[in-house]
Amino acid sequence: MTRSELDHVYIIAEAGVNHNGQRDLAFSLVDVAADAGADAVKFQTFNASKLASKDIAKAGYQQRNTSTSESQRDMLRSLELPHEWHFELQAHARKRGIEFISTAFDLDSLSFLVQLDIPFFKIPSGELTNGPLLWQFARTGKPLVISTGMATLSEVEEGLAIVAHALSAAAEPSDMAEVWRGWSNLDYRKKLLGHVSLLHCTSQYPTPLNEVNLRAMDTMAAAFGLEVGYSDHTSGILVPVAAVARGAKIIEKHFTLDRTLPGPDHRASLEPAELKQMVSDIRALQTAMGDGGKAPHASEWDTRFAARQQVVAARDVAAGAVFSREDLTTARSGRGLPPSYLWGLVGEVTSKSYCAGDVIEK
Repeated sequence: MTRSELDHVYIIAEAGVNHNGQRDLAFSLVDVAADAGADAVKFQTFNASKLASKDIAKAGYQQRNTSTSESQRDMLRSLELPHEWHFELQAHARKRGIEFISTAFDLDSLSFLVQLDIPFFKIPSGELTNGPLLWQFARTGKPLVISTGMATLSEVEEGLAIVAHALSAAAEPSDMAEVWRGWSNLDYRKKLLGHVSLLHCTSQYPTPLNEVNLRAMDTMAAAFGLEVGYSDHTSGILVPVAAVARGAKIIEKHFTLDRTLPGPDHRASLEPAELKQMVSDIRALQTAMGDGGKAPHASEWDTRFAARQQVVAARDVAAGAVFSREDLTTARSGRGLPPSYLWGLVGEVTSKSYCAGDVIEK
C-alpha cells in the first residue's frame, strides 16, 4: 500500500486479539478506533491449531501477561475471531467510516480474508520469513504492508524477493535459487514500487526506547526504495509521533479498552483517550510538516517589513561626498536597500545629502 500521494499519514489502530474472544468487545474496539479518527481498525485472523503446535512455548511477554498454565495454542484458541464476526465487524466499520482489515496467519485464513475484499493485506512480522504464505499474500494482487520486527536486513530482502517473484512468475518457485534469479531482474523489483510498503518494528511488548531504532526506517528506505512506516509497541505516543516526523506515512499502534484486561497485548496498548491523542498529535504534526518549500508565508510579510534592517546613514552626509564605511549602518526602516548592499556603497558619490538615520536609496 502506497500512501505517499496522500496528504495525511495512514493510521492503523491495531485491535489485534484485544477483543478477548468477546463479540461486544470487538465491536467496541471498532467504535473506539473510529472515534479516535484512525483510518483503519485491524484484527487478526488465524486458526490456533494450524498456527501453533501443541508444545510451542509462549513468548516471554505472553507468559508475563497471561496464565502460565496454558499453552500458546490454548491461549490463541481463546482469542480466535470467528469468521461470521468478520463480516459483522466489517459492516459496522463501514457504517462508522473506518476501514476494516485483518492479518492472516495461515493459508486458510488468507483465503477467507480474500472474500472480504479488504483494501490491502498487512503481513505480520512473524510471517516475513514464511515464504509460501508470503508468496500467496502477494498472489492476491492486493497491496501489501509488511512488518519487519525481529528481522535482519537480508531477511527483509529475501521476503521482498519472494513477493517480487509472486508478482512476476506463473507458479511457485522450485527453490530459492529461482527467487534470487528473479530478484536480479530490475523489472521484477520495479513491481514492488507502489505495491509494497515496509513497517519498521521491534517485536517486544512493550518496547524500551533504546530498542526502537527509528533510524532503521532510513536504512530500509535507502536499501529498497519503498515507502516505509512504523509499527509501534512502545508505551505512550512519543515514538509513533516521532516516526511521522522522520517520514513515516503509515503508523500502526495497538489499542485496548482497558490495559488491565487479561490477555497478552493489553499492557502494551493505548487506551481510548491515548489513541485519540496520538491521532490528534499526528494530524497536527502533518499540518506542521508542510510541503517542504522554503518561502515566506503571507502572514510573515508584515513581520518581514518590521523586523528586517536596511541601509541608513550613520551620520550626516553632504551631497557629492564619497561614502565611507563610517557613513553607513543598518536599522529597521521598513524600506530601502538590504544590509548586504552596504559594502557596495562604500566609495560611491552621494547624489543627495543625508541626515543621520535617513534611508539610503540607490
